Amino acid sequence: MTIDPLEKSTIPIDPTFDYQFRLILIGDSTVGKSSLLRYFTDGSFGEVSDPTVGIDFFAKLLPVKDGRVMKLLLWDTAGQERFRSITRSYYRNTVAALLIYDICNRESFTHVPTWMAEAKKHMEPHKCVFILVGCKYDIAESGPGIREVPTEEARTFAELHGLQFLETSAKTGQNVDKVFRMLSQEIYDKLQSGKLALDADWDGIKKGYFPESNRLYRKSARGSGGTSRGASTRVGLNGTDGRYPIAEPVSQKCC
Repeated sequence: MTIDPLEKSTIPIDPTFDYQFRLILIGDSTVGKSSLLRYFTDGSFGEVSDPTVGIDFFAKLLPVKDGRVMKLLLWDTAGQERFRSITRSYYRNTVAALLIYDICNRESFTHVPTWMAEAKKHMEPHKCVFILVGCKYDIAESGPGIREVPTEEARTFAELHGLQFLETSAKTGQNVDKVFRMLSQEIYDKLQSGKLALDADWDGIKKGYFPESNRLYRKSARGSGGTSRGASTRVGLNGTDGRYPIAEPVSQKCC
């Protein structure tokens, strides 16, 4: 049977991507890291979310502006002090960190510089890309006096440190995808300009995966009307891809 070339994009194929980026979400406990990541990977929101214990691991394929596809490995960390030693062990092999704070919790914002300094220390000698993310925008705007961190104050902090900045809501989805797109695009642009580089001994950035059978279909698959949010994949701790419709966490527990 002859297959029309335009129909080839509907044939199930293994995921392909140009580069793999390892990202880590850091910030105080209960600021919204897990909810942000859950909405990004499968579009869902839970009204009640237990604090992360240890590390949760997700993955997602995401296109950037020029049609390149990035594979994001996403590490959701516990904010509690007793898990900090576990969190630190994941810094070295990440290229970027999302600095997360709760718009309705000023203390979480005042701790952002500490989180950033810790990440820089443990990521050396590699350069790290940061983005400042305020969570729970929907709650902050639900009534007077609830917001504790003014938008302009957070923006000023971001500009002072050369960071991109967004306020988000994992309940409504506001700016959630945009956070990861902006960060992925910045990493890719810095890689193209030489400000970031591949290193065989570093897992922060890795060259992509292109099964030979996919090369023929890659162009048509990109133009087949797929969702702009990208494809989610469950990833085992050994780094292998699963064939799942959404990303699911794989937790590393401690104590």
